[in-house]
Amino acid sequence: MQMKKIIIMADGHGIRWNNYKNIPKHLAEVEGEYLIGRTVRLIHRILPSMDIIITSHDPRYDFPGSRRHEPRNNNYEIDRFTEELIEDNICFFYGDTFYTEDAIQLIIDKQADDILFFGNQKSIVAVKIKNSSLFNQHREYVKRLYLSKKIQKCTGWQVYQSFTQQLYKNEIDLSDNFIFIDDQTTDINTPEEYEILRYDGIL
Repeated sequence: MQMKKIIIMADGHGIRWNNYKNIPKHLAEVEGEYLIGRTVRLIHRILPSMDIIITSHDPRYDFPGSRRHEPRNNNYEIDRFTEELIEDNICFFYGDTFYTEDAIQLIIDKQADDILFFGNQKSIVAVKIKNSSLFNQHREYVKRLYLSKKIQKCTGWQVYQSFTQQLYKNEIDLSDNFIFIDDQTTDINTPEEYEILRYDGIL
C-alpha cells in the first residue's frame, strides 16, 4: 500500500481536557515540543515527502511539514474521520496520542488489505485505509445507528466493531484486522493522564 497522505485528527472538542493550562491537549508539551508537532516530525523522519494533513479549525495547528484542513462537518466524534479527505490508501493518526518512534514505524510499515486498525485494549491509535468505500460504509452505518439511538457511542471502536461484525457483543475480539501496539504509545484525554505520564517519565 503506497500511502497518498496521512491525516492527523485534531478537531475534537477536548471536553475531558477542559483547557488544562490554557492550551488544547494536542499542544501539551512533550520532550520540549508540542505533542502533535512531535508526531509530524517523527512521521517526516520516516517519510520525508509524505503529505501530512492536520484537521483543525485552530491556526495554532499550523506546523512545518504539514498543512491544516478545516473539516466541513464536526458534530459527532466519528466526524473526526474527515469525510472529504477519505480516499483509498490513506492513514488516520490521532492528534491526542503520544506515539513512540517504533509505533509510528510499525503503523507505516504494515500493509492493509482493506482496513487495518492499530492500538491496544484501551485505545485505537491509527486506522489505515486501503478500501475507502468499505471504510465509509461502516463509518456511515455506525453514525446512523448512533443517531437512531441504537448504540451509545460512535467512535473508531464502533467502526472496528461494525467491520468485524461485533457491534452488539459484550466482549470484543481484537484479532481480525487489529494490530496490537504493545509499547508506551497511549492517548492523552485528561490532565490526570498527562501528569501521570509525565511523572512516570514517559513524556
